[in-house]
Amino acid sequence: MVHYPGFTLLDLAGPEAVLGLHGQVHLVAASRGPVPTDNGARLEAGIAYHEAPDRFDVLFVPGGLATNRAMTDVPLLRFLAAHGARAGWVTSVCSGSLLLAAAGLLRGYRAAAHWLARDALAALGAEVSRDRVVVDRHRVTGGGVTAGIDFGLVLLARLRGEEAAQTTQLAMEYDPQPPFSAGTPETAGPVITHRARSNGRFGRARSRHRGRDSRRPPESIHPFAARR
Repeated sequence: MVHYPGFTLLDLAGPEAVLGLHGQVHLVAASRGPVPTDNGARLEAGIAYHEAPDRFDVLFVPGGLATNRAMTDVPLLRFLAAHGARAGWVTSVCSGSLLLAAAGLLRGYRAAAHWLARDALAALGAEVSRDRVVVDRHRVTGGGVTAGIDFGLVLLARLRGEEAAQTTQLAMEYDPQPPFSAGTPETAGPVITHRARSNGRFGRARSRHRGRDSRRPPESIHPFAARR
């Protein structure tokens, strides 16, 4: 699991809670040590880029308030591109799919993202889906933040079978019953959607990519990886 300063903790914590019960999880960053999240909490990276295994069964990257800045982080994009070309599964949650796309890993693939990041994802060459979790060949992407648990269970079913995924779901008592029906722009309505958009974490990315040719990445983003 790759992380970077300003990522959203829940984007990573949900998938880790599911997948960490069934295999070894490596927390990877540019260097070892604490990495700040977008709310100030810190998560310890145990492996630096140069120490990472040559191949991961699953390569995962979360989104976060710092996604825009991370999209210009050349060492991060090079790491994702190189390891994504060799990983068994290439995955993300929330705006993490923008980083996969910026690394050249989603061109020609269906992918999910936080609803505020969909325009930017399309501009980077992905086929954007509104589904909460999208599986396209060996790419698995989840929607915004809370979709991380759903993403983890879908991927776990692919890795260990549906019985393992169902058992994990029960062990976590994952039976969501949100107090409000406001989890998507369609159900939240225009007033709440406007308020969320005004405080949106991807406003700059959306404006940056609006109007670009969606058939190729923006000139400022370098697709390091060979397409698969």
